[in-house]
Amino acid sequence: MLDLTGKNALVTGIANNRSIAWGIAQQLHKAGANLGITYLPDEKGKMEKKVAELVEPLNPSLFLPCNVQNDEEIKSTFDTISAKWGSLDILIHCLAYANKDDLSGDFSQTSRSGFNLALEVSTYSLVQLAGYAKPLMTQGGSIVTLTYLGGVRAIPNYNVMGVAKAGLEASVRYLAAEMGPQNIRVNAISAGPIRTLASSAVGGILDMIHHVEQVAPLRRTVTQQEVGNAATFLCSDLASGITGQVLYVDAGYEIMGM
Repeated sequence: MLDLTGKNALVTGIANNRSIAWGIAQQLHKAGANLGITYLPDEKGKMEKKVAELVEPLNPSLFLPCNVQNDEEIKSTFDTISAKWGSLDILIHCLAYANKDDLSGDFSQTSRSGFNLALEVSTYSLVQLAGYAKPLMTQGGSIVTLTYLGGVRAIPNYNVMGVAKAGLEASVRYLAAEMGPQNIRVNAISAGPIRTLASSAVGGILDMIHHVEQVAPLRRTVTQQEVGNAATFLCSDLASGITGQVLYVDAGYEIMGM
């Protein structure tokens, strides 16, 4: 078991018990990390209630609203971390969104607003959150985000999200180069297709999962727990020499030619 005792970890992007972020949060908790959880607020408070009930067993010391399209909420999140914790060791970025209509059909017909939305939420949010996290990572730190094969290959029904993931992976490299002198490592995990709330917007997701199960070297897809294990490794001292990388956790599917 990896030991993250005494480490402060902020986890974003938990929506329900199928979220990859949920798998990561569970493994960080098992490793001893002190957790802060953010949720996407809504007018009726449904998401707050749902996520609060889910993460209660993890005993998070911070539970905060954070819409990454709201600069004030982002600032408030990190102001609270500074006031309550004093420092931050781990940032988990599991945020992505695009209009469903912009995931299918002809990519050339992507709307300007849809393109900007996907890049803002899925890509720029990492840059912005990392910028706020940097001064709090006084003893170094680890930032981990989630990407997908669609960032480097054309995947059906992925379209603008593929461009957003490509930008996300480039952002990982530029952030790693910037923050390396402060001993802050920045990496991405490219997970195989998993049934989540986000992936349900991708047309044919079940067919994609079945294809991976037939073709991947391990003849299966992966679980949230396996992605969580990889993230916990990247956040630990065992990965102290790794930064700017994309780690594939996809049962080996990425290596296959067809």
